[in-house]
Amino acid sequence: MVGKNTIVGSLGEAKLVLPRLVNEALAANDRIKYRLSLLQSARRHADRPGEAPHSLHAERLQAGIEDPSLDRFVSDAEVAGEGTYRLRGARRLLAGVRQDLEAMLAPVRAAEPLLAAEVHMRLEDRARATLAPLEGVSDDRVQGSTIDAVTHGSRDRGDSLHLVVMDLHKALNRLQRDIAVESLDGASAYDLEEQDRPRVHAFMRGLNRNSPLRFDHPGLSTTATRSGPRLVIQNDLGTTDAHVLVVHVEDLGCTVTYTDIHLQRLLFFRNLFEGRGVQWEDTRSVQERAVETGLYHLGLGRFDAADETALLAFLEFLGSRLVFLIDWNKARKRLRSLVGKRDALALLRWAADHDIGHMGFLKAGGDRLVFEALEFAARGQVHLGQTLGDLLGAERAVAFLRFVMRQTVAALRAGASEALIVDEVRAELMRQYRGSGQGLFDIVVEHASLVVELAGAVRSALAELSFADGAERARRHAERAKDWETDADRLLNQARGIGVLSEESSFLKDLVQRADDVADDLEEAAFHATLLPAVSPEAELQQALAQLAELVMEGAQEFVKALESFRSLRPGVAREDMQDFLAAIHHIAVVEHETDAGRRRVASLLVAAPADARRIMVVSDCAASLELAADHLLHAALRLRDFALGRVAAT
Repeated sequence: MVGKNTIVGSLGEAKLVLPRLVNEALAANDRIKYRLSLLQSARRHADRPGEAPHSLHAERLQAGIEDPSLDRFVSDAEVAGEGTYRLRGARRLLAGVRQDLEAMLAPVRAAEPLLAAEVHMRLEDRARATLAPLEGVSDDRVQGSTIDAVTHGSRDRGDSLHLVVMDLHKALNRLQRDIAVESLDGASAYDLEEQDRPRVHAFMRGLNRNSPLRFDHPGLSTTATRSGPRLVIQNDLGTTDAHVLVVHVEDLGCTVTYTDIHLQRLLFFRNLFEGRGVQWEDTRSVQERAVETGLYHLGLGRFDAADETALLAFLEFLGSRLVFLIDWNKARKRLRSLVGKRDALALLRWAADHDIGHMGFLKAGGDRLVFEALEFAARGQVHLGQTLGDLLGAERAVAFLRFVMRQTVAALRAGASEALIVDEVRAELMRQYRGSGQGLFDIVVEHASLVVELAGAVRSALAELSFADGAERARRHAERAKDWETDADRLLNQARGIGVLSEESSFLKDLVQRADDVADDLEEAAFHATLLPAVSPEAELQQALAQLAELVMEGAQEFVKALESFRSLRPGVAREDMQDFLAAIHHIAVVEHETDAGRRRVASLLVAAPADARRIMVVSDCAASLELAADHLLHAALRLRDFALGRVAAT
């Protein structure tokens, strides 16, 4: 920073007004951008009169222009002929553009010793050339080609007034930093009043607290000055031209203007202030304007503090959020290669809310760090196109990435070696890898317990039909069965959400799918029980159905026993444990055989009973559902047996 005395001596007496000229130029920059946006919006509305016009009222007030008639400039626009537009007040608007451009050039001319001569001369020449198309506007009729010539932002299309304004703004920012007479906690500041200082300190306190989280990435350069009645704080954020934050503080009101080429990052920034009383302009105030890299977007928010303490707290929080915008889009893309879009955004929000950020994750290798750890943990089971969420499941993947983001920041700030970071990530992934299989097994056991409850509900519904209130009892048991079946479906979906990092994980997911067929069969049988009459003359028939349900419940209980024995089945397992496991599987096979005989008994009783066709259909369907449940249970048990024997035989 060039000291104040040095500047005064080098510029001479006529240049003492340079700080004021810079402030006026920056204010003119806001006005000229507003006016160019007004031209673009008016043309769009004239071309598409059926769409609601955007008045740009908020932008006008933000630019400090006190001319309410401009709020009708867009809505009054109309096509006046081929390629021509009638824009009421266009001459006055363009005159303002010329005046604003002169105001922006004034400090550049005055600062010749601080800016290379070729810089300000080139800007002068470009300004004159790009103003030329406006000379032909003698009334309120403006050619579309004229609007294009002054507002386009593509350098491939040649120069434009808009591009000159952008480059002038950059030069002014450099000049502003050079003429600052003091540094407040790292902010280049000048012309501040006494009340401004604690506010700048608050903003910089938040910024400096989290600034180390960007590591060696450039950005977060801050300037502060007073412009008329307002304190103005500007932060350049990253290296992108359109990525800028401007804060205006007047009395206890704070206005935040944020521009970005990435709309998603703008929305992310806005969401960081949820619950903090910031009123953001609606979608009408999120403007798209052409710049050299494409479109950029503008967000405008306002915070009105109850007192000075609340204002300082808000400014500190605002400053603390800026580091989480640097390389945000890069981090989002890296995370999206690992988990889904929503989870990636949620991780970035979590990292910001917990003052962790994403730069440590990127600096340590980002998705490459994770994929290399996956290859180590999964031993070649990762295939092209798979994400971390596919392999671990969404919930565990998010938990693991939270660990990675937290640990990489902590390790890098502590000066840990790259090898240590890699080892820590691998160790955590191995823990998650083992935990995913264990979590799956717990789900399988819980699901099997629900199948036991379902079978018991069907048995009770059928057995209690002989009571006077048997129909009501059957209905209540069926409702409970429905609830348990819903819980079983929930567990199945939970299992599906867990990734497959091993052969055992794949097997357990298949096993719970097979067991869920048993739950579906039993819920169907419970429904049929509600269709049978209470105190039926065919009591022997209903008893036979209840015995079928009893058999299925017995088999389900043996399945739970088999699963508990399965936990300990490894190479070298004790003979007694293997015998218990195989005995449970054998018992399930016996149950399946007995349900076949039980269904044939039901069929025999139906033939002998004086039942009508409807009764025969209900009883037959109920018996068929119970027999099918026993079949599905045996299939699951045999699958469990085969996998267990294969695991025990493995060396």
